[in-house]
Amino acid sequence: MISPNDFKTGLTIEYDGSIYTVVDFQHVKPGKGAAFVRTKLKNVETGAIMEKTFNPKEKVGKAHIDRNEMQFLYASGDDYIFMDTQTYEQLTLTKDYLGEATKYLIENMNIKVLIYKEKPIGVELPNFVILEVTETEPGIKGDTASGGSKPATMQTGLVVNVPFFINEGDKLKIDTRTGAYIERA
Repeated sequence: MISPNDFKTGLTIEYDGSIYTVVDFQHVKPGKGAAFVRTKLKNVETGAIMEKTFNPKEKVGKAHIDRNEMQFLYASGDDYIFMDTQTYEQLTLTKDYLGEATKYLIENMNIKVLIYKEKPIGVELPNFVILEVTETEPGIKGDTASGGSKPATMQTGLVVNVPFFINEGDKLKIDTRTGAYIERA
């Protein structure tokens, strides 16, 4: 058990039956009344963010989450197969479980699988991935890098807005946090 006075950004805690990561915190000492800790917590399983105020005297459980390095092997229907890079054990996660992460997964890619009490609770993607454009409208002569954008479908099915000069077969750097085009790779 830890006190809210010991909160740090990135700390994982157990609160109200769920696991949260501390995104932001602030110690507040008003002129009148008792001090408190204002926090912004992100639910590890759902990704929802909530704001919560803690009394510094209350205690919360610290959650120990293992981040296992795993390699994405392949998808079979709605199942995604991963292999632990240390033990070579395989783990199967469903498309529903992975959610938006499936749009960034390519074969042989390494990611971190978050494990709490020997049960997978989520995945941590790298900040950037390189994906190939499989479908987009052809560029028209005279299009410039600064003018407008068009939709492009990547090899994983992700649709990204890209500049007009991008063509099918180009490899692009995509930000997995926002789903935005960064640059050609």
